[in-house]
Amino acid sequence: MAAAKPAYGQVKDWVRQHIARGDWRPGDPVPSEAALMERFGVSRMTAHRALRELAAEGLVTRTQGSGTRVAQLHRISSQLVIRDIHEEMAERGHEHGTRVLKVAQEKAGAELAGSLRLRKGAPVFHTVLVHLENAVPILYEDRYVNPAAAPAYLDTDFTRTSPTSHLLEHAPLTEASYTIEACLPSADEARALGIRVSEPCLVMMRRTVSGAHVASVARQLYPGSRYSFSGQFAA
Repeated sequence: MAAAKPAYGQVKDWVRQHIARGDWRPGDPVPSEAALMERFGVSRMTAHRALRELAAEGLVTRTQGSGTRVAQLHRISSQLVIRDIHEEMAERGHEHGTRVLKVAQEKAGAELAGSLRLRKGAPVFHTVLVHLENAVPILYEDRYVNPAAAPAYLDTDFTRTSPTSHLLEHAPLTEASYTIEACLPSADEARALGIRVSEPCLVMMRRTVSGAHVASVARQLYPGSRYSFSGQFAA
């Protein structure tokens, strides 16, 4: 049986949930340490730790004399914008297609469970898709989703709605991280993309958080000859 979450973690989850649902908007006040002490029956040290860690994670800001407020989360989007690939193609005037290779519920191994903040063996949703642009494969997507964040995920028709679109609607993004590196495809990935195993690819490893839950972890593989990343940065 999993150990009960510590009291400061329960306070953090409660605050995160209100922010994720939009109950508290950027700039809105967050309950004070005294209010959290009364609501949860915890010590001032526990309430202080919860708010301190939320501030370190960038979800709230703390100013002496002004209290604690929801951070301006739009700052995240100026650095990383999570977009639906269907919208990207539509902007180019191209047609998006999807080949569904796997839709299943599985048990999380130790490494995956750690990434999703779940216990080993917990149920997870697993999808493997190939995205096509004008019938040409440009993306191999291998994604695991936390059922607590998106319980209806496996009911989605992925030929009509992308995983990203579903998650943005049902598990609003509050945090994201990613890495991009060069690699060679596996035999299965090369076959699905219609490329040689010797063709260089770009792989993005992406992890998204929605409120109290890690919503998904995804490995997205792009043939280097068919896709390039682009973005805009502004002060």
